Amino acid sequence: MNKKLLVIGFVWPEPKSSAAGSRMLQLIDQFQNQGYDVTFASAANTSNNTFDLSRLNINTQAILLNDSSFDVFVKNLNPDVVLFDRFMSEEQYGWRVSEQCPNALRVLDTEDFHGLRKAREVALKQNVEVSITHLQNDITKREIASIYRSDISLMISEAEIDLLTTTFKIDKSLLYYLPFLLEPISETEKKQLPYFEARQHFITIGNFLHAPNYDAVLYLKQTIWPLIRKQLPKAELHIYGAYESQKVTQLNNIKDGFLIKGFAEDVNEVIQNAKVCLASLRYGAGLKGKLIDAMQNGTPSIMTSIAAESMFGDFNANGFIEDDPETFAEKAVLLFTNSEIWEQKQKNGFEALNQRFNRLDFEEGFSAHINSLRHNLKAHHEKNFIGQLLRHQTMQSTKYMSKWIEAKNR
Repeated sequence: MNKKLLVIGFVWPEPKSSAAGSRMLQLIDQFQNQGYDVTFASAANTSNNTFDLSRLNINTQAILLNDSSFDVFVKNLNPDVVLFDRFMSEEQYGWRVSEQCPNALRVLDTEDFHGLRKAREVALKQNVEVSITHLQNDITKREIASIYRSDISLMISEAEIDLLTTTFKIDKSLLYYLPFLLEPISETEKKQLPYFEARQHFITIGNFLHAPNYDAVLYLKQTIWPLIRKQLPKAELHIYGAYESQKVTQLNNIKDGFLIKGFAEDVNEVIQNAKVCLASLRYGAGLKGKLIDAMQNGTPSIMTSIAAESMFGDFNANGFIEDDPETFAEKAVLLFTNSEIWEQKQKNGFEALNQRFNRLDFEEGFSAHINSLRHNLKAHHEKNFIGQLLRHQTMQSTKYMSKWIEAKNR
């Protein structure tokens, strides 16, 4: 009998809308390669962009919040591993899993460190550097509590592992580095991509429900794009992203070449046709899917240091990393007009992508780690005494709030 994985999704995967959706499918693929039968459950609504999981032989189950029907469902399924998609899912369902399936390995996929993103957002609004005060926000406290309650937390960013272990003193045994897991780009695929002269315009892309993406577009509109257009008066910036609202649509300005394009049905096509990607993020966390998309399609980028965080390691960036808006604009113009520099930055991207995110480099180690944890779960729990404290009944506010809501709804 195959092993069973239950994924509890904060949302249903939308790989065309967000990097988080692509990330989830990569994780599922890893577990399927380890011989797991996968069930994906979520209390969220589906949308037109929801991926058809049945294409990958994945069972799906709609579940309810604050409802004991989940207890019956998870007990009958009896999964060997439960993967929580973001800490909010662990808060809602972790205690139920622990009660009904005490021998299941509980894995938290953080996606990114939400507390860090919040700290940077607040510091940006205050126009100050991020401090320990910013980092010790309520989201951080909830997220770290979730990390302790879980058996292992998957981290996509080396910088975030360093922050959690040095600043918050979390034991490294509770964290596991697993970045984007991609197929390497072959020489044949590289040669099939449009060359410098065949491309035109700038591009930026990102799900507009994600607040840092909207802020980045606004920053481009108000500060950076006028500097670029001053030097390149005929250039256009094409802005793609799912779930555009009216406040996004109204930024469209044909006269200024600032064009809101909305949802991209084929991300690869639109990025391949662009000459330069602009990643002007002023806050955020984790790895940036837009930079991965750009590298995969041979499109060099200009990015802020936050956008570039943990992306390149010891490798050269696929463009320029600049935080000063005037320098950002100057380097964007340089990359847009200089084919020699453009081609070198494109090569940098291919190298970083293949050396840092090749899924085959992580598959064996991840499988061995999951198996080791499963077979040594009791000893692992005993080492994590803080986790035991947080799972104790006196500390489970989310559990009793959920039970209260359930009773109230009867």
